[in-house]
Amino acid sequence: MNTPYEQENILEVNNIEVVYNDIVQVLRGVSLHVSKGSIVALLGTNGAGKTTALRAISGLLKPENGIIKEGYVKFMGKEITNRLGTEVVRLGAVMVPEGRRVFKHLTVSENIRVGSVTRRDGQEKINEDYRLMYRHFPRLASITNRMAGYSSGGEQQMIAIARALMTAPAMLMLDEPSLGLAPLLVKEIFDNIVQINKIMGTTILVVEQNARIALEIADYAYIMESGKIVLEGPAKELKNNPDVKEFYLGVTKGGGRKSFKEIKSYKRRKRWM
Repeated sequence: MNTPYEQENILEVNNIEVVYNDIVQVLRGVSLHVSKGSIVALLGTNGAGKTTALRAISGLLKPENGIIKEGYVKFMGKEITNRLGTEVVRLGAVMVPEGRRVFKHLTVSENIRVGSVTRRDGQEKINEDYRLMYRHFPRLASITNRMAGYSSGGEQQMIAIARALMTAPAMLMLDEPSLGLAPLLVKEIFDNIVQINKIMGTTILVVEQNARIALEIADYAYIMESGKIVLEGPAKELKNNPDVKEFYLGVTKGGGRKSFKEIKSYKRRKRWM
C-alpha cells in the first residue's frame, strides 16, 4: 500500500500553529498529508486538537477568533491558509461538523438539496447525484418528506453527509461521525464512508475517537496528543502497534481492556511522549 507521501497529495498541512484570541495555542507544528482517493484518519483523545485541525483546513477558525499563525495549508496545490470557509468549499473541500447539524425545519429531501447551491454543473448532474444519495443511504428514502428534526441521530448523520456530498467535493472531512450513535449505526455509517470513497472516488479525511473502527477503513492514520502529531503510518501497521493497542484500542499485553485506574499513568508510560 502506498503512503500519502508516495501518491499525489490532495491536501498538504505543513507545520501549522493555531492560536485562539491571540493567546491560547492549540496546535503546535502539525503536519499531515492526504493522498488523492485515500481514506485518512486523524485519531486522538478528547481535547487533542483534532477538530481544530479540521477547522484550520476548512477555513472555520475565524468565526471563533482563531488563526493559523505559522505554517501553511494547501489543497489541490492552492494555498488556503486562513481562507474563508465559503472559499474552501468552492475549491472542493467540505466538512461535516460534529453534532449532525441538519436544518431541522426542512425536510430530508430539502436538506440534501441545499448542498447543491454552490454548484454550476447543471441541473441534470445535480439530480443524478441527488438520486445517488438515496442509493448510498437507502434508509433516507423512506423518510424523504419528513422534517429532518424528527429523524433519529443516525438518520441525521446520514442527512449531513449526503448534504455535504451534494456539493460534489473532491475531499470530504468528517468530524466524529460515530459520536452518540449505536454500534450498528456506527458500522452502517462507516460502511457508507467506504462506499463513497470507492464508488464516488471522494477523498476522505475522518476525525474519530473510535480508533478501532477508523483504523479498519483507513489507508493511513495520524494520532494527535496535546496539539501535536505523535504517531503516523499505514492504518494496518498502527492497528498492530503495541502502544496504539494499549492506549487507543484498550488492549493490554495480557489481553482484555485497561481499567480506569490505569489511565492516570498512561502519559507517563506512553513511549512516544
